[in-house]
Amino acid sequence: MALNPFSSGTRLRDMIRAIRACKTAAEERAVVRRECAAIRAAISGDGQDLRHRNMAKLMFIHMLGYPTHFGQMECLKLIAAAGYPEKRIGYLGLMLLLDERQEVLMLVTNSLKQDLNHSNQFIVGLALCALGNICSAEMARDLAPEVERLMRSRDANTKKKAALCSVRIVRKVPDLAENFMGLAVSLLKEKHHGVLISAVQLCTELCKASKDALGYLRKNCIEGLVRILRDVSNSSYAPEYDVAGISDPFLHIRVLKLMRMLGQGDADCSDYMNDILAQVATKTESNKNAGNAILYECVETIMGIEATSGLRVLAINILGRFLSNRDNNIRYVALNILMRAITVDAQAVQRHRVTILECVKDADASIRKRALELVYLLVNDTNVKPLTKELVDYLQVADPDFKEDLTAKICSIAEKFSQEKLWYLDQMFKVLSLAGNHVKDDVWHALIVVISNASELQGYSVRSLYTALQAYSEQGSLLRVAVWCIGEYGEMLVNNVGMLEAEAPITERREYYFSMVLLSDIMPSTSTCADVTTRSMCLVALLKLSSRFPSMSERIKQIVAQNKENMVLELQQRSIEFGSIIQRHQSIRSSLLERMPVLDEATYLVKRASATQATIPAYKPAAVTPGGLKLPNGVAKPAVAPLVDLLDLSSDDAPATSAASATTAPSDFLQDLLGIGGTNLSTAGAPSSASTDILMDLLSMGSSLSQNGLPSPAQEKKPVSAAPQVGSLVPEPMDLLGSLSSSASISGTKSTIAAPQAVDLLDGLSPSTSVSGLEDTRPSITAFQSATLKITFDIRKQPGKPQETIIHATFTNLTSSNYTDFVFQAAVPKFIQLRLDPASGNIVPANGKGSVTQGFSVTNNQHGQKPLAMRIRMSYKVNGEDRLEQGQVSNFPPGV
Repeated sequence: MALNPFSSGTRLRDMIRAIRACKTAAEERAVVRRECAAIRAAISGDGQDLRHRNMAKLMFIHMLGYPTHFGQMECLKLIAAAGYPEKRIGYLGLMLLLDERQEVLMLVTNSLKQDLNHSNQFIVGLALCALGNICSAEMARDLAPEVERLMRSRDANTKKKAALCSVRIVRKVPDLAENFMGLAVSLLKEKHHGVLISAVQLCTELCKASKDALGYLRKNCIEGLVRILRDVSNSSYAPEYDVAGISDPFLHIRVLKLMRMLGQGDADCSDYMNDILAQVATKTESNKNAGNAILYECVETIMGIEATSGLRVLAINILGRFLSNRDNNIRYVALNILMRAITVDAQAVQRHRVTILECVKDADASIRKRALELVYLLVNDTNVKPLTKELVDYLQVADPDFKEDLTAKICSIAEKFSQEKLWYLDQMFKVLSLAGNHVKDDVWHALIVVISNASELQGYSVRSLYTALQAYSEQGSLLRVAVWCIGEYGEMLVNNVGMLEAEAPITERREYYFSMVLLSDIMPSTSTCADVTTRSMCLVALLKLSSRFPSMSERIKQIVAQNKENMVLELQQRSIEFGSIIQRHQSIRSSLLERMPVLDEATYLVKRASATQATIPAYKPAAVTPGGLKLPNGVAKPAVAPLVDLLDLSSDDAPATSAASATTAPSDFLQDLLGIGGTNLSTAGAPSSASTDILMDLLSMGSSLSQNGLPSPAQEKKPVSAAPQVGSLVPEPMDLLGSLSSSASISGTKSTIAAPQAVDLLDGLSPSTSVSGLEDTRPSITAFQSATLKITFDIRKQPGKPQETIIHATFTNLTSSNYTDFVFQAAVPKFIQLRLDPASGNIVPANGKGSVTQGFSVTNNQHGQKPLAMRIRMSYKVNGEDRLEQGQVSNFPPGV
């Protein structure tokens, strides 16, 4: 009588055939469901004969991902059986269907103990395998004595399995490590390679588990490891251990890893290993993958222990051979090790510089990036020029996807290692010419700062950029830097000012320069590379050139006027304002358009590095993010207020901006100087420093005035509820510069303007006009004083701006030790905005013999309703020890 194909008596192969014949997942689930039901019925009926067959089918169902928890007890019954076949299936099911977290596992401990003491070595092997796979901490403590006894067995397979089981026991219960130290050392004297590999693995685990075990093995097993490595290296051909002509590479690698752990930080052990490591490194063949694996592990061991310098050079030379291998994986791991080796022996790595540079040009993207990082680490003061030249030459043919990483590294190398500004400028000009579209904004911003400070090279820079612009006009960053330099130093270009010895003069006519470069190629909106930022910079450059070359003013005016109807509001506003300056203000144009003052490199670096600082929450001091660059007294800048705040439509309870806004991004610094991007005019009333250009405040080159927070005079007269009049897409030209007489002066007082349509803020401003702000000085206060530190606030108010307060803080050291790394932080409530300026220094002299000053401004959005208050925190170091002081300032004079 034929069996039902889905009965408990179905053979395993029949069930597998039935499952594979299913065409849909639903059919498979139905087959598995019926088979599981049949197995459950067999378990309930206590079918002794088919128990092992049912367990085999359950294991297959488990591998398919279906639940098989109902068969766990069957595993225990099979393990408790007397026969080897039943035990084999039972232990296999135990390892598959259970893990160490199952409570059922507690019931199998007694069976395991009995089988570990069984006379049949195969049953003992089954128990050791199961214990090594699912051993829990409780089972490890209970069965560790039996495993120790079996490690002394005469049978090699039993000792091998007992050693591997000991690895699991030591991982679960590190306290038992001392019980296996002596046994592990004794197993290293065996001849069987399986036992040796197991013993080496046990020693490795003991080193990780216990420092005592590490010290014990350093004293007792180094000699045995050296003997094993020498024997296996010098052994003749053995078929059972041979892999591609290499004798047992697995044992090689295990022994080398253990030697690395024992020799790390121990000079005596390292000296004992040097000879055998040199032998392995020189005798192992590198034309086979198994040999390369041994050489790789040997190099790792040499670089990890206290090896001699000659041995390290040998290891690095092996890596150099790896770099010439055709296998990408071998080259990649060689580059990885060389990046670590450069900190140990940089001179030896430098010998393979040519090969590493070739890897930068590899077709594989991973190898290219890793090699580029290694080249960056190889650069020093002696080789910076040849290495940079190689990278710049490769930049011409590099893949577009790789150019961004390559340009970033080249720019960083030039910035970090440049010994002379001329070389730095040459390299940056080459990078901008070859990959200007891949250069980040902060890079070309930094270049402009350097050019601004190098007065003797400004003529050379503008001529070099002009020449490069003719050949590489599609590179965006090159275009921006060239336009900025031409606007600032255009007369040096035309008149060949500051010529260097090897420099050829520019012979083109001035008209060609204007029409072909600035006017025809950059300004049209159809230009692919000239975005709004570039075209805005071009308008500024043209405005400045109209002052440098008055004969070209009319032509420049025509080009500027082309943007009066531009759909981009930024360009439209600039065109209208700049056209008014050119046409109506000849007398003051030269003073307005003077050359930009030298940009402070230190200030820029502070702003660039502090760009990642987060916004300071209310009453919480600013904190440096972990891993970020900690800079003293970072410059904070208030965020641009939303439109509802500009129109004063929000209630007092509406959430305001945070107490201290995020510091400006690197691009904001140059955008403020160049007049590109949004600019908050709430600080325009602050007293200007000697280096501040009046053009910064009068010709805000960001978004429109209403967006900058300064309503027009017409808007000041209108009530808030009045709806704005919407006209055509192109607004009527508003001449902001047309109604001042030549004898007027700008002051901090507020004036009333009668004509709302044509308002000229510069009407009558002569070249000798002075810019002054009538400030209201308030009494100074002692904001904070302790036994070690005193802080004084000098307070000033701006007329017409009762909400804004300018504070000058002075920090005095009252102790006999200097304060270093001094950082001042402040936090204010939600209704107050805070803007910190850079401090004068970060070292406060002892005994009050000097002081550090720092300015900041606060804007109280609820002035007259809530008083000004803030919390302050000062951190500094005294003789290398960190100190922290904090307090609350609420004693401001009335009306502040």
